[in-house]
Amino acid sequence: MVKIFLILTLLVSFSSAEDLLIKKIQSLISPATFAKDKAYIDTIFSPKKDFYEEDGRVDSIKVIKTLKDNGILNLFFKKPRDINISFKTKGAPLLFIKIMSDSLQNIGYYKYMTKESGFNDSEFTWKINLISEYAADPIIVSQELKKSNCKIIDVIKENDTDWTYVVDMKNAKLDVPKVEDGVELKLKRSLYAYWLNVSNMEKIEISSSSRNDWYPHIAYYDKSLKLLRVNKIDTKKTNITLDIKEDTHYIKISDIYTLKNIKDDLVLSPTAKKIN
Repeated sequence: MVKIFLILTLLVSFSSAEDLLIKKIQSLISPATFAKDKAYIDTIFSPKKDFYEEDGRVDSIKVIKTLKDNGILNLFFKKPRDINISFKTKGAPLLFIKIMSDSLQNIGYYKYMTKESGFNDSEFTWKINLISEYAADPIIVSQELKKSNCKIIDVIKENDTDWTYVVDMKNAKLDVPKVEDGVELKLKRSLYAYWLNVSNMEKIEISSSSRNDWYPHIAYYDKSLKLLRVNKIDTKKTNITLDIKEDTHYIKISDIYTLKNIKDDLVLSPTAKKIN
């Protein structure tokens, strides 16, 4: 009797697990497509256990990639449409928005509008709107987020134009150069501010050529991207030394007026924190 009960329990569990995968597939494609390609779907999603994470969750990215690679999921529209994308996380909001903004820019999304942002049950949501000929490709978004040690743990398709991404930020970091002890770093001319990971540094000397008209604007941030302090120097500088305090993890280097003032490289000479 006990053996029969255990077997039945295992069968129910296995059936429930299969149902989760089927429900995820059905949520991503139309009922007509699912019915038409049911036999093919059964084939490409075999064995079904390969589409689950270790904790029992459906691997949404793997499911989407399989559907996309096999021509079942189409992310393109016949003409540009309004797209709404919600990003959700339990991580630090400021760091999250910076990571997501950089990732969107890297995949070609420059023009978007924030529709709303805020907390709900300890979960932070950032919702954006844009006009595009295609929905954001979850595979490409996932690859970009991996550069910042973030992982998409679920993708929810509300309809063709409304998508939600749930992101794990447990090990998140900015995908920016990390300053190393004694290693000279040259910052090339850029239209954007320079972001750097300075978590192991104590001091950084910055040299600027005489051709530059650099009026330093230095912002210091902690690991969660909370702004700690800002240094603005309204005098042209060819050399400054930054003192990196204990809680500083990132810095942003810019110019008070315009980055066009920086015509030649800025050269950084860093010194690491002393280990007692």
